[in-house]
Amino acid sequence: MKILLVDDEATILETIEHKLRKEGFTVFTAPSAEEGMRLFKHVRPDLMVLDVMLPNRSGFDLCRAIRKDSQTPIIFLSARGSESDRLSGLELGGDDYVVKPFNLGELTARIKAVLRRATGDTPMEVAESGDLRIDPRTHVVTIAGREVDFAPKEFALLHFLVRNPGQVFTRDQLLDRVWGQDAFVTSRTVDVHMRWLRSRIEVDPGNPSRLLTVRGIGYKFVG
Repeated sequence: MKILLVDDEATILETIEHKLRKEGFTVFTAPSAEEGMRLFKHVRPDLMVLDVMLPNRSGFDLCRAIRKDSQTPIIFLSARGSESDRLSGLELGGDDYVVKPFNLGELTARIKAVLRRATGDTPMEVAESGDLRIDPRTHVVTIAGREVDFAPKEFALLHFLVRNPGQVFTRDQLLDRVWGQDAFVTSRTVDVHMRWLRSRIEVDPGNPSRLLTVRGIGYKFVG
């Protein structure tokens, strides 16, 4: 599989590249967001490891550009490790967020975990409820015929819930079913994604009628 590394620190690029090549990956490297985008379009990697703090253009900006037409898995790599930074990365469509300094073995494990989830079996049937239609084959969500954009994990979470109407799921169960057992994320991630889902499909996000909170347990979708 092809991995694209984007980081302006040459030592980090060389270290990760050497490790991943030993693991059998084909690795491409870029020192800037501009070069990263050029290589992304040229090689179409299976996964991208993306530094947040890059010269001229941030990794977050590059992720936004990529997510306009690609669901390629992205792992953020950054010295910025606050909860708000992590959540920002995940909300943009990142699949994981690794804080520097990092353990090279752990980073490799996370890369393999994200790739397993990305290539795993995902139910491809269309899910519908009222005026809501979710098509995983085209990654399109429509509400009353109007197409609405969703980041990859938002889409996966909504698709799962709509396929299981009325069932109550704990945060841990949703992390397991949508993110995978080996995902390095917390239950807070579910809350953030639910908030974003409500902002897109609820008439009144503050008083939801479809994506309901079950106090003390978790969430459910009501069709």
